[in-house]
Amino acid sequence: MSSVNMDLKEESDEFVKVKSKSKKRKADEVEASADEKVETCTVAKRRPNLPRISNDKLLSDRTGFRKIPVPANRYTPLKESWMKIFTPVVEHLHLQIRFNLKTRNVEIKACKETKDIGALQKAADFVKAFTLGFEVEDALALVRLDDLYLESFEVSDVKPLKGDHLARAIGRIAGKGGKTKFTIENVTKTRIVLADSKIHILGSYQNIAVARTAICNLILGSPPSKVYGTMRSVAARSAERF
Repeated sequence: MSSVNMDLKEESDEFVKVKSKSKKRKADEVEASADEKVETCTVAKRRPNLPRISNDKLLSDRTGFRKIPVPANRYTPLKESWMKIFTPVVEHLHLQIRFNLKTRNVEIKACKETKDIGALQKAADFVKAFTLGFEVEDALALVRLDDLYLESFEVSDVKPLKGDHLARAIGRIAGKGGKTKFTIENVTKTRIVLADSKIHILGSYQNIAVARTAICNLILGSPPSKVYGTMRSVAARSAERF
């Protein structure tokens, strides 16, 4: 027992007391942190205040011009709805627009009256949505609202289907008389266009995600009744958030 006590005493003698920080060292650290805060404040104040881009620079840049190709099946609808497309682009966005008969493109260009630099992209998205198959009234929402987007994908991106399997998948998405597609649109507050095996969705980011998930489940073979239930629960949760 005595030998054990002696060993414990030797081990206890080996421990060295840690020196605490002196008051002067603490004061130096406080001053250094204060200097760092002052430096960050001065850096924040030195941020450049860049002026707004003028219309002259917008016109001189190549980005002040857009070309939207028009597929052959949309020539007649474009001709019939030209004034509905022309009016908001020219009168509200203050841009120049024309349809080039040789290249079959809708050309949009900024002019001296163009005030907003984002107007050109809004007009391009508006015309592109119409060429994809959306109605003019639905596509016009891209001009009026800021948080709307377009998303396109193909059935083969979800599952590589061919022949009758591909036709059945498209039929499940559309439903009898378009019932399934209309239900997805109403629940998710989106607009959907089925162009052969291509699918185009117009809406907000969250609503597009819900609609895309429902369409992918239908492509993979889920019954419409199960997809309806999943969509309604997701829509109810999103409504509670807001």
